[in-house]
Amino acid sequence: MTTAPIARIALIGDRSAHVKSHTRIPLLLDALASRDGLVLDACWIPTGDAGAEAAAGTLARFDAVWVLPGSPYVSEAGVLAAIRVAREEGVPFLGTCGGFQHALLEYARTVCGLDGAAHAENDPGAADPVITPLACSLVGHEGLVRAEPDSLAEAALGAERSMERYHCNYGPSPRHLPALAAHGLRLSGHDEDGQVRIAELPGHPFFLATLFQPELHGDGTRPHPIVRAFAAAAVAHATRRTGGITGRLAATLAGSRSAG
Repeated sequence: MTTAPIARIALIGDRSAHVKSHTRIPLLLDALASRDGLVLDACWIPTGDAGAEAAAGTLARFDAVWVLPGSPYVSEAGVLAAIRVAREEGVPFLGTCGGFQHALLEYARTVCGLDGAAHAENDPGAADPVITPLACSLVGHEGLVRAEPDSLAEAALGAERSMERYHCNYGPSPRHLPALAAHGLRLSGHDEDGQVRIAELPGHPFFLATLFQPELHGDGTRPHPIVRAFAAAAVAHATRRTGGITGRLAATLAGSRSAG
């Protein structure tokens, strides 16, 4: 019987007992292991440390990166650095709520070249923010989300539409959405009013960001389909990584025997 490897995931966020999504993580990890056989070794990395971890190459060695809710973060730069590593290095990525907002911000700055792109929560005086206050707060809101056909969002949800829970006051500015889409980001999920609620990156092993918080699904004992899909992507990444190590080790041993 083949046992799937343990996947190492980086949880990027300023951990707090007052943030419900943070307190859900242990429940979700236990449920993923017991119900789905997806074992994740999670490491919390404060946003203030994330920039240094990214620069040192540490984050690229994880099997997945999850940027959790909890904005405003201690370090916007640290969060953006973590997202960039996951995006550029092909590390499975999930961004929820604040993670969604900052995934779009990182893409706007780094890929679209919008140097002045800003998050209005972090920079209230920004002239043209990419992330702006929502017309109506979504704190405590629940609403229907529709995923586009043949998208990662639809595959992860296992359905075309889903009822989701929010806890946020900020979202993407409609003004900048065409630029994001033109540069390759797929805006793959919308609410009933057509507002963007999910974004993904085609061609990446797994890059998904949601304005809603799938970690708040149910009571935490049955992980949301998106969380399960993310965990499965992390384990698949770990499998490829350990398989590559095993292959290189075998080749080295074979070479040693030949030399001997």
